[in-house]
Amino acid sequence: MILTLIGFLSGIISGMGIGGGTILIPSLVIFYGIKQQEAQGVNLMVFIPVATVALITHYKKGNLDFSIAKLIIVGGIVGAIIGSFIAVKIDPLKLRKYFGIFLLLIGFYELIKKKE
Repeated sequence: MILTLIGFLSGIISGMGIGGGTILIPSLVIFYGIKQQEAQGVNLMVFIPVATVALITHYKKGNLDFSIAKLIIVGGIVGAIIGSFIAVKIDPLKLRKYFGIFLLLIGFYELIKKKE
């Protein structure tokens, strides 16, 4: 039941384009005690069907700019390859701390950025 709730909340965040991993990864590490790398692996597996549904919805609403997306996809693929190799070699505790620092920086940025 808790895993379904975590998935539900992660799906809502993913559908909004924020990134469900911000909910899913810490939840798996904190509540289930799995290693950071395993939580990130689960997140990647969950991401595919969730992202597919969100992508279809945003496509139908005209929210996609393929010219921008193509460039980001190329960089993202290269970054994912490099990041995956790095993630499996890093100590899980250090990776968990790096992920936490990243989330804090993103949160801090969201608090101080100017309204558009």
